[in-house]
Formats: sequence, C-alpha cells, structure tokens
Amino acid sequence: MGVVIIIGAQWGDEGKGKVVDLLAESADVVVRYAGGPNAGHTLVIGDDKLVFRLVPSGVLHDHTVCILGQGMVLSAKVLGEEIDALTGRGIDLNSRLHVSEHAHLIMPYHVMVDELREASTKGTTIGTTKRGIGPCYEDKIGRRGVRCADLRNLIAARARVIEAIANWTPTFRELGGEPPEVEAIIAQLEQHAARLTPLLADATALVDELRRAGKSVMLEGAQGTLLDIDHGTYPFVTSSSATAGGACTGAGIGPSKIDRVIGISKAYTTRVGGGPMPTELDDAAGAQLRDQGGEYGSVTGRPRRCGWLDLALLRYAARINGLDGLAITKLDVLSGLEEIKVCVGHQTPSGSSDSSPVGQLANAKPIYESHPGWQEDITGCRKLDELPTAARNYLSFIEQQLDVPLYLVSVGPRRDETIVLRDAFA
Repeated sequence: MGVVIIIGAQWGDEGKGKVVDLLAESADVVVRYAGGPNAGHTLVIGDDKLVFRLVPSGVLHDHTVCILGQGMVLSAKVLGEEIDALTGRGIDLNSRLHVSEHAHLIMPYHVMVDELREASTKGTTIGTTKRGIGPCYEDKIGRRGVRCADLRNLIAARARVIEAIANWTPTFRELGGEPPEVEAIIAQLEQHAARLTPLLADATALVDELRRAGKSVMLEGAQGTLLDIDHGTYPFVTSSSATAGGACTGAGIGPSKIDRVIGISKAYTTRVGGGPMPTELDDAAGAQLRDQGGEYGSVTGRPRRCGWLDLALLRYAARINGLDGLAITKLDVLSGLEEIKVCVGHQTPSGSSDSSPVGQLANAKPIYESHPGWQEDITGCRKLDELPTAARNYLSFIEQQLDVPLYLVSVGPRRDETIVLRDAFA
C-alpha cells in the first residue's frame, strides 16, 4: 500500500498505458496529473486495442477509482467520447470517474491557434498534435483560462471567454485567421456543462481522503521527462510538468506522501516532433525498429523517430525524477538484430559526459557500446531466466549502468506478455 508515481523516462510513448494498466490491478486509485488529449495510452487486451487520451488507464479495473487532476487540460468533447466508448463496452463508471473542478478546459480557439501556428511559416514549429494543449496552458498561466468549475456558472465563464478571445485576436489576425464568435463558444459550453458537472470534485481532498483510508494510489504521468516544460529539450517540449515533481502539483499531494517513483523506458529510444535526438537512426536499423515496434502515434498516427537506447539521457531522467525503479518496454522489438548499440554518453562542445545536460543535445554526438543481439522470439517468456542470454545481459547492463532496479519487462504488446520482477506497492 502507498502512493506510487509512474512517469515516462524518455520523450513519451514509452508504453505507460500498459504498465499503468498492469500495476492498477494492485491500485485502488489512479490519478492522471498532467497533460491533455495529446497523450494517447494504448492498451491491448486480448484481441482488442484500446486508446485512452484522457481517462486514466486504470479504468478497466472495476475496483479502481479514476481521477483527472487539476494539472490536466481537458477537452470536454474528447472526454465525452471516451465515456461513451467505455460505457458502450459495459464498463460502469458510476462513482468511479471524477474530474478536478480546477482542471482547465481546452476551448475551440485553443485548437484553432495551435493549428494556425503549426501551419505558419513564421517562427519555429514544435510539431505539436494540434489539440490546443499549449494555448490552453498559456491561458492558464495568463489567468484567463476557463476551468471545469466555471461550467457551474456560465455567466462567469462567458466573461473569461471574452477576455481570452480578445487576447488571442491579434494572434489570429497575424496568422491569417479569424477568432470565433463568443456566443458559439458559450453554446458549446452549455452542452458540455450538463454532462460534466456531475463528475466534478475537489480532487485534492478526494485523493487525500482515499490515501488516509489506506487505499493504494497511483499517480499516472503523461508524455515523458524529456518533454517536461522545465527539464525537457526546450523549446521542443510539452506545456506541462511531466516529471515526478509535477505529480505533486498536478494531483495535489505533498512530496512527503510519495512512497515510490517508477520510470518507464523503451528498450530503445523514440521521439515525435522536432528537437534534438542524438541516437536517431536514419537507416535500415531505424526503419526496422519503427516497423517492428509499430512506432506510429496512437493519437496522430505520425511515424516516430527511432534510435538506440540513450543511457546518458536515462541517467538524467533517473536523477531528475529520483527513480526507485524502472520498467523496460518493447524488449521484443530488438529480437532479430545481430548487434544492439547503446549510447553510454555524449560528446559535447564542452567535453564528454555520461549524463549530458539537455541544453547541449543539439550538438551532442553519441558514444556507443555494442552488445550482441538475439534471434529468438521472446513474447512467450514470463520469467527472466526464460529470456535468451543476450537479452538478459542487455537488461543487466541497463540496470547496472543506471543503478536503478528493474520492476518489470514488457516482451509484447498484450497485457500478459510481461515479466514482473517486483511489486510496485510492496
């Protein structure tokens, strides 16, 4: 029992959905604490493939209370669609799904601005998912955002919408667009209010109440450490705090109440959008990783950039998050490779480093060590000693280099294709 944070230790897309779903079997509460519908968590249950963008992955367990924390930004439309999809599958959400009244709402003008910016030739494009995440967080920081609590008072919400649209109008005009009509926005809010208001709660008080009652709590992150607004590869980052520290603010829980932090990393490295990636492969090996790993965005369908595992960046993630454990996903994707390279450090203009500052990655060159690959299909392995010797040695090397123990190893996309080594809540 306790409070466990699950975070991505790379650039997101590490397989958090599957890991959270597995660990949620032992959790009573799962809280999503950051991000928005740009973060797709894919679960493979039997022959079914499910993608969640807002609802915590633990929703598939009947005993689990699911909470969307105030660190998130929510699309009322997407949330409604996910609720419909889940209830359509016979999943009972009554008294199990709660939304923080302090979470901010993604408005239509946020999406419009995001799309215009990414299509513009002015300035640097980040490669966002065009879901309005960044502009919504901009309004949050600018104190003109619309929060879920405002759905209870549409008169107050209208005033905030007027202020926000006035603020965004110069941006619309500069980018060749026109701001939406206020009344059209309010009409949409009225439709969403009836549905979402019953889900609203004081999420911080609810989490504290459940924790004090002895319930096990999992704090589920979105994106990954290297996309964190403060600690990532700025400016090619998300707009929220994706690290373990963000869990405290996004879920409203004090750091002294956290019992364990577990990071998730693929057995190799991927990234979506712009920004530096020292181990990126633009060759046949990179294409093989992409094809065998199905490396295409679960929300956008965009192909991911692929490369060898970057231990220098994982060491950085372990330090920033204070990792107590590590989950390795997609080890099976490396099957069939004769040689596997691992980046153990970076050569930068200021010298070599085994934990390079993210600010120097644009000019960093990877320092590689080579490891023998394996040819066997490992998807049927359920114990560590069932893996080929080369695969076990690869995992042991990662564990030793990071000085962080392995908690589980994923050897396939299905829930059961997993080697569990330690209990996260023990």
